[in-house]
Amino acid sequence: MLQRLYTHNFRCLENFKFESGSSSSTLFIGKNGSGKSTVRSVLAILQAIGRGTNRVGSLVEPTDFALGRVAAPMRFELEVALAAGVFSYTLALELPERFRELRVLEERLVLNGSVLFSREHALVTVRRASTERPEAQFNIDWHMVALPVIQDPAAADALGAFRDWLAGMVLLAPIPKLMSGDAEYGTREPDEDASNWADWLSGLLDRYPSAYATLSTHLKQVMPDLADFRFERVGKEAKTLWVRFKSGQDQHELPFSALSDGEKCFFLCAVVLAANECDGPLLTFWDEPDNYLSISEVSQFVMALRRGFYQGGQILMTSHNAEAIRRFSDDNTWVLGRRSHLEPTVIRQLQDLAPTPDLIQLLIDGELDPWA
Repeated sequence: MLQRLYTHNFRCLENFKFESGSSSSTLFIGKNGSGKSTVRSVLAILQAIGRGTNRVGSLVEPTDFALGRVAAPMRFELEVALAAGVFSYTLALELPERFRELRVLEERLVLNGSVLFSREHALVTVRRASTERPEAQFNIDWHMVALPVIQDPAAADALGAFRDWLAGMVLLAPIPKLMSGDAEYGTREPDEDASNWADWLSGLLDRYPSAYATLSTHLKQVMPDLADFRFERVGKEAKTLWVRFKSGQDQHELPFSALSDGEKCFFLCAVVLAANECDGPLLTFWDEPDNYLSISEVSQFVMALRRGFYQGGQILMTSHNAEAIRRFSDDNTWVLGRRSHLEPTVIRQLQDLAPTPDLIQLLIDGELDPWA
């Protein structure tokens, strides 16, 4: 579970700290431009590192410095509680004068208070429990992140668990028009726009055939006339998803691509829930899950996600929708805001602000400010 996320000097986030506590579901609210999606961008950088991207220039650009302030380092810190213990990861980046690409200033991974590896500039030090060789050192290109490349047999399980957790984060800002039902290979790494969601579904069902029951149960709650769905081969490797509906004695089958945008989101939600149950626990960040849904569907959709992660995993959401916001309480709702584009994001828990007898009206009036 994500316990702490700290970011400094990255876009609108300066000395930004989010601590989730023990909450399995969290809602971020605030005006457009307040920094909600930027939090997802920070997690995307860490996810890319877990998936093997180690070139700093592929992760961030000089324009990502807050207000162009390149004199101070860009810093990311993450604290995660996993089965192996509590991991703390730090990555600091700098852009020296006349450099075009950022380079690593500092990097460190700690497990339960013990340093697994540390790094300053090019020098990486790997700590070991052995008293004969308590540490090993090597140099690495300053423009490369060390975490994806470290191979230490003594800490292989811990390093692998942390990297797998980073890689397995599900970060979503789906674009339904890009969501076809075509799949060519199974994957455990869905894209943010969900364009490869069918490959994610295919991979999940190949590994866990029992996941079909979870998928079907959820989908029939939102589409009662759903009979079943199946992949049909259209080539040696390619297959496409078909969905069958039934009402009384009548039935009709159509390709997934013919569904509405909202119905495609129903399927994506079902895959998120099934993946967390079978392949989790997962950290999921879904940017505005209520998009494309009718008012009558928002509440059920949001509560299905919250219930699905209650027994394990963690989901973070953003929303501007009143019905979605009502499904969270003051202790798991965080308010983000900026006084202007020249000031950083401020974040506070809703319960720490002045009492809000009518939260929705405050949001409508634009008067809910985290610095109030």
